[in-house]
Amino acid sequence: MSSNPNNEQKRIRSIRGKIQSMISLRRLDRAISGSFGLSLLIPLIWAIYNEISLCGGIVLSNRHFFSIKNGISSLTYTIAEPSGTVVFTENAFLIMVMAVGVAGINLVLSVLGTLFSIPSEHAKINKILTPIDALAARADEIANFEFNEDKYQLLENAISKIEPEDNKEILLHDAELQGIETAMNNLIGRMKENYRQQARFVNDASHELRTPIAVIEGYANMLARWGREDEKVLDESINAIQNEASNMKHLVEQLLFLARGDSGRTELKLENVELNSLMEEIYEESLMIDENHPYKVRTYGAPLNVSADPALIKQAVRILVDNAAKYTENGDEIVLATGVNEKGRPYLMVQDSGIGMKEADVQHMFDRFYRADEARTREGTGLGLSIAKWIVEKHKGSFTVISRTDLGTRICINL
Repeated sequence: MSSNPNNEQKRIRSIRGKIQSMISLRRLDRAISGSFGLSLLIPLIWAIYNEISLCGGIVLSNRHFFSIKNGISSLTYTIAEPSGTVVFTENAFLIMVMAVGVAGINLVLSVLGTLFSIPSEHAKINKILTPIDALAARADEIANFEFNEDKYQLLENAISKIEPEDNKEILLHDAELQGIETAMNNLIGRMKENYRQQARFVNDASHELRTPIAVIEGYANMLARWGREDEKVLDESINAIQNEASNMKHLVEQLLFLARGDSGRTELKLENVELNSLMEEIYEESLMIDENHPYKVRTYGAPLNVSADPALIKQAVRILVDNAAKYTENGDEIVLATGVNEKGRPYLMVQDSGIGMKEADVQHMFDRFYRADEARTREGTGLGLSIAKWIVEKHKGSFTVISRTDLGTRICINL
């Protein structure tokens, strides 16, 4: 006897509700933990900063304590030497209020973000459960048919032969099972495609997030060395870290955008981009994050303006620079340049003096996951150049590649 459809629908809704509640509770738990940590971190940084300023560093033998005399507004923080001599004492009420306020704002924003994300999460859950719904519907359909033992055996044999990496479809060669055959092939196809997209996204993310993190780390190290005394270094580092944090956020969004792009649902954010300035920016960042190679930049004598998505074009050039550094010996030069080719199209060029490539490898260098034999011993996933190709083709651009083994490689992005 088949189950009641209304009961099945209620059960599916219950499953969806439980998944949504679990996701929301996890987000709230992370928000509360993060806000609590933030409320502790701000006073800690304040205390460390004061001790370093006064004592030149953290003195573990000193006593560090908070005290209250006449109500919470009299909260003070004190640093005293072992002998009892007070090194520093300061009212800590305001810093505590600020820490609690910042943590509270962070918590409220996180809660609001969780609430606003419920519709999109609900849509994702529906999408994830759609194949299961279809499978349940087909299972119910099977339950309502009278199959003899031979048909059950035929279906069981076909399912048992499915391999995870096998792209073949189930073929039952039975008219009565045609609907089930089609539904199962559609379901398996969607599951395999979702798996491939998820695997591609994880690899792309790990490859692409390294550069902005390295830039932030470089400026943070420069701050630690000279930033306390040199206001110019301090301002430059703060601005660079802010910019790279913003770039990293956009990069994550664009990795998602790349995943959507594979299904044709991505639009470029076109604006006027001056390529000389863009290449100068990449040059400065390359000097910061890569101390093992000397970099040179040659820009065209006149402005080169194109309509493009600046973040994506910058990402494509960074991929080329990263590859150049990876396959060039320490101390050998890498050249960044802009110019105009014989067809009057502006280009961005990255040239190295590294290991170069064979002609056969050049033909496949933009294929996803392709790596030449000489490159297999080096770090990488084989996805970077395929991402660059996707970006350039979306801009209706092209590549010009000249590479010689043991002499180096020159790659131009023609826009």
